[in-house]
Amino acid sequence: MISSAFAQEAPQEGEPATHTGTVERGGAHESAFPPFDSSNFAPQLVWLALIFGLLYILMSTIALPRVKKILVNRRTTIDSDLEASRELQAKAHSAAQRNEATLQAKKEEAQGIGREAHEKIAAEIGAARASAEQRFAAALAEAEARIAGEKKQALTHVESIATGAAASIVEKLTGVGVDPATVASAYANVTR
Repeated sequence: MISSAFAQEAPQEGEPATHTGTVERGGAHESAFPPFDSSNFAPQLVWLALIFGLLYILMSTIALPRVKKILVNRRTTIDSDLEASRELQAKAHSAAQRNEATLQAKKEEAQGIGREAHEKIAAEIGAARASAEQRFAAALAEAEARIAGEKKQALTHVESIATGAAASIVEKLTGVGVDPATVASAYANVTR
């Protein structure tokens, strides 16, 4: 039967007895954890100081200068990249302003060319219209003169045509032939 969880097993026959650092029954022998043993404090403090000193020297002479160098290189790279970025941004801004000015100048030039072309076309159209109006006015005046001449000529013949027509009508109606000269003298008497 097991009397306690901390009880030490009895060595088997042929096995040497081992010390496990547990409290034996009866309180005859006690053993503490070595780092907490007060007799080991002095050597532990010496080793602690040696190892801390060695680590301090290694860190201050090897590791920390390398880290500092890396940080300085990183800061230098970042600063140079930022400065290059600022320069490129300033160049881009300047180029954008020049481009905008050039674009504005070209736009004004194009508008000027458009205005000149519009004015030139308007002048050409005005000249062509004036020329066409003059031609049409001349043709109209000529036509009116021709019409007036033909009207005048037709009016001179109207009397003879009217007297001839009246003589024909009288002859058809009455069956008696009438001289056109007689009809003309009768017409002349009526219109006076």
